[in-house]
Amino acid sequence: MEDWLNKLPSWAAQRLRENRQFFQQLKKRPPKKLDQQVLRIHHEVFKRIDCLNCAQCCTTTGPLYTDKDIVRIAKHLRLTPQKFIATYLRVDEDGDQVLQQLPCPFLGGDNKCSIYEVRPKACAEYPHTDRPKIYQIAEITLKNTAICPAAFEVVEQMKKEIK
Repeated sequence: MEDWLNKLPSWAAQRLRENRQFFQQLKKRPPKKLDQQVLRIHHEVFKRIDCLNCAQCCTTTGPLYTDKDIVRIAKHLRLTPQKFIATYLRVDEDGDQVLQQLPCPFLGGDNKCSIYEVRPKACAEYPHTDRPKIYQIAEITLKNTAICPAAFEVVEQMKKEIK
């Protein structure tokens, strides 16, 4: 898996132009059952790919933390929201609350999340390949293909099946 993960950014970069064109076509003329097709592909891919064998998302990127996320996680950790923010978060150039450092401090050595049941919404939804109207988040999906093997596989399968 490690070798595959090392090659993933290069493979995604090689396919970027083709994938952008594919998403532009989807946006112009989305098939009638696109959401159902994408959701089926998403589920098929996640039957084959186990996130616990990877954790690329947790080691290379950090989620945005909403106010609701902060309150929920702070409560779980028995911290005040202010203490949680001071300990774990910073404000990025877009004004969003993000992790101070990577890998994620809640990622264990076994690739399990210590706050899984209360994790940020962005983590719960990652890599967003089960979203309706996926063409509306084409740029983030394309970015995720360089990070997440499942996102890469979903897009590759979409190109094969969706004309």
